[in-house]
Amino acid sequence: MIPFNKPYLSGNETLYIEDAVRTGKISGNGKYTKLCQDFFENKYGFKKCLLTTSCTDALEMCAILADIKQGDEVIIPSYTFVSTALAFIRQGAKIVFADSEASNPNLDVTQIEKLITSKTKAIVPVHYAGVACDMDAIMTLANKYNLLVIEDAAQAIDSYYISSNGEKKPLGGIGHMAAFSFHETKNIISGEGGLLAINDSKFVQRAEVIWEKGTNRAEFFRGEVNKYGWIDIGSSFLPSEIIAAFLWAQLENLNDIQNRRKLLWKTYMDAFQKLNNSSIQLPVFPDYATNNAHMFYLVLPDLASRSDLITRLKENGFHSVFHYISLHSSDYYKDKHDGRILPNTDRFSDCLVRLPFFYELEINDINRLVKCLE
Repeated sequence: MIPFNKPYLSGNETLYIEDAVRTGKISGNGKYTKLCQDFFENKYGFKKCLLTTSCTDALEMCAILADIKQGDEVIIPSYTFVSTALAFIRQGAKIVFADSEASNPNLDVTQIEKLITSKTKAIVPVHYAGVACDMDAIMTLANKYNLLVIEDAAQAIDSYYISSNGEKKPLGGIGHMAAFSFHETKNIISGEGGLLAINDSKFVQRAEVIWEKGTNRAEFFRGEVNKYGWIDIGSSFLPSEIIAAFLWAQLENLNDIQNRRKLLWKTYMDAFQKLNNSSIQLPVFPDYATNNAHMFYLVLPDLASRSDLITRLKENGFHSVFHYISLHSSDYYKDKHDGRILPNTDRFSDCLVRLPFFYELEINDINRLVKCLE
C-alpha cells in the first residue's frame, strides 16, 4: 500500500537530538530553538519568531496577543482545521464563518466586508495547500476597519504572495501575526511543532512573556532583568530542545525538500492534465500565489464520486483521504452558526480528495495511480 503520507528524515535528525541531549539542556529555548527561530527571521524577514509545541499553540498565542474577549467576533473560513476556530473560541470569541472561493478552498474575500460588524476584532485567512489568499484585499479591509489580520499559515511554509505592485512577500509575513505547523504531514516536520511569527513590533515583548508561562524569564536569561516573576497570563507553549533539534535538521534541507516536492507535484499535474477529464477539477492558482507543493488534491463532481475514487484507489494499493468537514456544520458549532449557506465550503467538504504526497514518493507510483484512474 502506498501511504497517504510518510515522514521524511533528512539525515541529521538523530545526530542533532543526541547533541541536544549531551548539552544537558533539553527543556527548550536553547541552541536549537535559537537556530530555528533565527532561520525564519533571517530568511523570511519576520520581526520575531517563537517555536511552539504546535500550530494550535501558536494560534492560541495569537488570540491572547490580540486581546480577544468574550463577545468579540473573528472571521475565519469554514473550510479549515478546527484549531483555526478553537484558539479564538477559548478566549470567548464568536466565530463568523466565511465561504470559500469557487475555484479554490481559500476564503472568498469578496464576502468578508459584509460580515464585519462593530464587534469584529480580527480576520484569520487560511492559506490552504500553501496557496495565498488575496492578502492585498484583506489588508485593505483590515486597515479600513482597524482589524487585526492573523495568518493561519500552517500549510504555507516557503510560499509567497505577489502583491499588486509586484513585491514578493512570504506567507506569514503580511498580517500582524501568523502561525505555522511542523506536524508530520507538512513539508518541514518535527512530529508535532509550530511557530509563531510576529510582524507588528507592538506584540513582540508580550509574546515572549506569554510563551514563557506568563513570566519574564527570557529577559532574565538574557541578563536584561536581575530576577524574573509572573507578570502576565501565558502557558507552556515552548517546545523541548529535542523537537527543535529535529526541526533544525529539516530546515537545513529546506531547498532539497522543496525541490523534490515540487517535482512530484508537477508530475501529478502534468499527468492529470493529459487525462483531460472535465469532471475532475485540478488545483487552481491565482496570479498572486506561488506553489510550495504542500499537497496535491482533486475536486470530484459529488460525494459519491469521491467515495468511489477513494475506494478504487485503495483496491489498487493507494491510500487517499478526504479533508475537512465544514466547521459551520460540525456537531459543536452548527447550533451557533448564523444559518448562512456556504455552498463552496460544502462542495469542497464533499468533493475534495487528497492524493498520496511525500518526499519519498516515486514518480512511477504517481504514474501508476493516474493510470489506475484513467
